[in-house]
Amino acid sequence: MTETLCLRGHKVEPQDLEQIRAWRAAHPQWSRRRLSQELARRWDWRTPTGQLKDIATRDLLNRLEARGLIVLPARQRRGGRQRPRALGVSAQDDLALAGAPPPACSVGLAQLLPLSWHLARRGEPQRAWVARALDEHHYLGYPDPLGQLHYLARDRNGREVACLLFGPASWKVAARDAFIGWSAGQRQQGLGHLANNSRFLILPGVQTPHLASHLLAGAVRRLRVDWRAHHGQALWLVETFVERERFAGTCYRAANWLKVGQTQGRTRNDREHHIQGPVKDVYLLVLVSDLQQRLCAL
Repeated sequence: MTETLCLRGHKVEPQDLEQIRAWRAAHPQWSRRRLSQELARRWDWRTPTGQLKDIATRDLLNRLEARGLIVLPARQRRGGRQRPRALGVSAQDDLALAGAPPPACSVGLAQLLPLSWHLARRGEPQRAWVARALDEHHYLGYPDPLGQLHYLARDRNGREVACLLFGPASWKVAARDAFIGWSAGQRQQGLGHLANNSRFLILPGVQTPHLASHLLAGAVRRLRVDWRAHHGQALWLVETFVERERFAGTCYRAANWLKVGQTQGRTRNDREHHIQGPVKDVYLLVLVSDLQQRLCAL
């Protein structure tokens, strides 16, 4: 390659590709994570809080590999149902809930309130608890935790009722981008003001009416504070994707999220438009009244 590429808003020069290939030759033991960190340091590609843009760099590397320009290390683990390293337990161990048994199905919402929220940080036992709960009980399993804020919700008696994950927004979503009306350059500048609700799990046995929408509202209130602290930018919009063959999205609509369209049924790494995935409805929660004005002015 002799020309300059522009991926994820960053220019990739031929010398960048040569550097990546040199690292691969000199350090065959490096993981994809180590490689993305080194590249982010080389570019000094950081968030407003000074953190390396590891997620964006790793996605860029995947795109370069998909174009046949580089060869990346083998994946150490894949998403979905494989047991995550964050669990810290053997595969045959069962999920043991930390608190009392979950409330009975007949318990009303008022009997659970007020809920308490815990932001589970890396290294905390609550973080491993969230990972295990998602691994055992969420149909998508536990995702790559990089960049994900982990929330654990408990009822007034300290019993775990739910966990939610929020991470960086997707790079491109046709329905979302049409709703905002921004250009590619504006998207590049403004994406840090968007978050993605990547996981939402109410624990088995907890079937309290109206709890799901109440949890979503409480999580977003907490997220608006934590997002600025972690990413150095205000949060203006939250997105999520609901697999339409599995769920109706009722709790999102009850929590004032807007359904703005659907995905095209392709996975995020489908560069050639050949990989078919489940069609998902795109839901957005607008947090500021002048969203389009803010994002399209960047």
